Amino acid sequence: MNLAVLAHRVREGATVKCRPTGGSMAPLIRSGQEVEIAPVAPDRVEPDDIVLVRVAGRVYLHKVRSVEPSRRRARIGNNRGGVNGWVGFDRIYGICTSVDGVARPRADGKVRGPPSGQPDRR
Repeated sequence: MNLAVLAHRVREGATVKCRPTGGSMAPLIRSGQEVEIAPVAPDRVEPDDIVLVRVAGRVYLHKVRSVEPSRRRARIGNNRGGVNGWVGFDRIYGICTSVDGVARPRADGKVRGPPSGQPDRR
């Protein structure tokens, strides 16, 4: 399943599992490892969180490099030093909560519940 489809599901409140491919997040996430992504409260993200995010029209599972809470935005990049750019909190859909069943540090307390009036689809 592609990341754009997952972003839509996560934005709607679902927690999903997938096996992304590529090497830009190694060694944090290696190509083909199973990751779990839950809806996120974007105002709680911090540097080094791995988020599902739309930047310049593309969806990535990348790291938060820095956050400007007063401007409600975060700078996104990969784990190899590359930077995708700044993105508004409204484009940060999910947070990686585990990789191959191992919990990601500091993801607790950042997962948001389903939108009001929606069933929890986790």
